[in-house]
Amino acid sequence: MLKRRDQEWMRHWDFILIDIICLQISLMFIAYYRKGVWIPYTDPSLVFQATVMTLSQLAMMPFFGYYQGIVARGFAYEIWKVFKFALSIAVLTLLYLFITKNTDDTSRLFLVLSMVLFLVLDVLARTVNKKRIFATRKAHKRKAIVLVTSSALAKRTYDKLFSMETIRNFTLAHIFVMDNPKAGQLDELGVPHSPLDDEALNTINHMYVDEVFIMQPDDMSMPKEFIDKLIDMGITVDYSNSFMEYFTEIHRVGYFDVLTTSSKIVSAFDLLIKRIFDIIGGLFGCLVTGILYIFLAPIIKIKSPGPVFFAQDRVGSNGKIFKMYKFRSMYMDAEKRKAELEAQNKIAGGLMFKIDDDPRIIGSEKKDKNGKPKGIGNFIRKTSLDEFPQFFNVLKGDMSIVGIRPPTVAEWEKYNPDHRIRLSARPGLTGMWQVSGRSKITDFDEIVSLDRYYIEHWSLGLDATIILKTIKVVFKHEGAV
Repeated sequence: MLKRRDQEWMRHWDFILIDIICLQISLMFIAYYRKGVWIPYTDPSLVFQATVMTLSQLAMMPFFGYYQGIVARGFAYEIWKVFKFALSIAVLTLLYLFITKNTDDTSRLFLVLSMVLFLVLDVLARTVNKKRIFATRKAHKRKAIVLVTSSALAKRTYDKLFSMETIRNFTLAHIFVMDNPKAGQLDELGVPHSPLDDEALNTINHMYVDEVFIMQPDDMSMPKEFIDKLIDMGITVDYSNSFMEYFTEIHRVGYFDVLTTSSKIVSAFDLLIKRIFDIIGGLFGCLVTGILYIFLAPIIKIKSPGPVFFAQDRVGSNGKIFKMYKFRSMYMDAEKRKAELEAQNKIAGGLMFKIDDDPRIIGSEKKDKNGKPKGIGNFIRKTSLDEFPQFFNVLKGDMSIVGIRPPTVAEWEKYNPDHRIRLSARPGLTGMWQVSGRSKITDFDEIVSLDRYYIEHWSLGLDATIILKTIKVVFKHEGAV
């Protein structure tokens, strides 16, 4: 049979209609509350803004995966998705009004109240629609699927197909096993099963079957002739394997449709929000950097003649080289002297460089009563003031506020494949390592483990948590070099 290709958002026309209606109802109620009119398009002060909000909603619908897996979402996750949808409508509306210079005629209260009411109505309406779908999705209306896999994977695959989190539009009609199962091993599944032998194609030929789902075992090969014959018979073939249980999605490379698998796949909306916060933070950080320059530049130049800023090649996302900027806290010959101090490096293998009481720091020859360096360079590093010029890197897009600390080129050249995951995320001013007691962590594998956790569990909430912890670390001088 032919498999219809649908855009995810277009398949959920009922939810699209609900979203449109809920926004219009919200606009009507808030227009009546604010202006005493039920139809905002008849009020000269609201018509333009209401029109832009409606068009913004329509423009946002195909993007950011708002309708992907919508039926299977839980209530709490649905609230989060609708919140992001409402936020994107508000952001696009304000952006358009700003570009067209109509912000003076904009009622921000009308916008906010409309979005709040839309959030409430849309979540409730979507929930009711899901209950309708569940009630009407009877077994005789579901697709008939045949599963082809090994006896070892059969139960595991069955459990995942029929898990409570999965909203099913199919029934499992038959299981063909690629090996010989133990007696009674598959009986508990309650699904007819037989070996994948020469009779399998003839059996499928005389069955009611919409699709054949192949779960490929790692230790067995699937006969290509079997798949080719299924396609020749006009039967849709679905394919998966244990490797694809990582984050996987359909992607297009030129002419080809491909399966893209990664340690983490992030929605475009979340990346957009992260970038917006980076730009806002970058602008603010650059302003603070300018103020700090007025005070730090004369002291740095007096203590160590030379440039105020230090620029160094660092390795960024996916191995891209960029210039990272800092207030210079070391003497001009610091890079040359690094080789002499390599023996004192606390991190084995030279994968990072960290030593106690680094003599290359400006003014480090000056000691306090405990014999610890107390020069201007030590002060700049202890208070993390040297990091502020990196907000320019954040603004440029080379770095993010939260991410992975970028290695030097020399450190990167010593990486083995287990370390490469550090480069799969955009480098940041702060990250998991910085808020986990960086001075106390000298095992590079532990640093990689922290970075891996950040990448595989990334969310906007995790970024916010790290930022709050960073503020605490900076003010308490915890983990500072």
